[in-house]
Amino acid sequence: MTVRMIDVGGYRLRAVEQGVGPLVLMVHGFPGLAYSWRHQMAPLAKAGFRAVAIDSLGYGGSDRPAGQDAYTSERMQDYLLAVLNHYGADRAVIVGQDFGAQYAWNLAVRAPDRVAALIATIPYDYDLAGRAMLGAAPRLPAGEPARPEASSPDRAPSERFAAMARAHFVHFHYFGQVGPAERELAGRVPEFLARLFHELSAGGDLWRWKTMPSEGSGYLDVLPDAPPLPWPWLSKAEFDLFVAGYDHVDPMLRFIGGLNSYRTADANWTIGREWADHDVETPTLFLYGREDPSFGFFPDWEDRLRKRVPGLYDIVALPDAGHFLQQEQPAAFNRAMLDFLGRVMA
Repeated sequence: MTVRMIDVGGYRLRAVEQGVGPLVLMVHGFPGLAYSWRHQMAPLAKAGFRAVAIDSLGYGGSDRPAGQDAYTSERMQDYLLAVLNHYGADRAVIVGQDFGAQYAWNLAVRAPDRVAALIATIPYDYDLAGRAMLGAAPRLPAGEPARPEASSPDRAPSERFAAMARAHFVHFHYFGQVGPAERELAGRVPEFLARLFHELSAGGDLWRWKTMPSEGSGYLDVLPDAPPLPWPWLSKAEFDLFVAGYDHVDPMLRFIGGLNSYRTADANWTIGREWADHDVETPTLFLYGREDPSFGFFPDWEDRLRKRVPGLYDIVALPDAGHFLQQEQPAAFNRAMLDFLGRVMA
């Protein structure tokens, strides 16, 4: 396995690679690292692909700029294309999880000539800056208050998140404020990662935050204690590598990649208006964890996905998997991934 730093235009991304062949670029979300794809590297290489996983900007060994402008969807697209260019790949398979799925969908729509195939774990256009696959046109009358919806063509995300937060704590709103999350989490990295990993997995219950008010609550106030490691899908040694990957000499930058991904929601929603009526023609496999608690944000996603993704090859639900399905059920994830690639890349 090779580790390298890639210049993506003013910043450097840490990339891990294995194998020779067509490029498969894997992009993690929050909380994650290139290490999130450790179970996929060798199987892809054995199948004749060049497997590459990156630490996204603001994470792990990649650069961590503080400014939010470095994390908009346009800039993230530029970085991914720079990675493809570094490897001399005119086209690549893009695999995305969480925010990585947002970037992967965007790339397939906005630079379709560069994406040979797509594997995503979060529905198209349901990300923090998405419109729930409903298109660009607003549906609410002018002047009507924002509704408490995570994704919508109506009102900027920050307005909708604030409406959600009036009922209970929601991390979308909490993370959007510069300062509180940094101060809360900087000195409690292992505790926060363990709690969030567990609550987003098949064994967790992220929605317990609905019992907590926004006022006066931090994220650690609403996340229950995690059971002791090891877990069936995560060893203590693996967890320690994640903790090390989030460390930084500047405490305010330890989680900056994830936090700025939330804070660019309004900017990305504005940028995305131009693309909101575009369907996804790229050959696509949608893989998700059947117990992924984040799907509570995605009403009617399957019918909409089948309509808006004419390139859809299949939808595969992995049992006993939550948000981190490629880690929780790697064998099943890899079988579905390699079957799909064997058919569309033949």
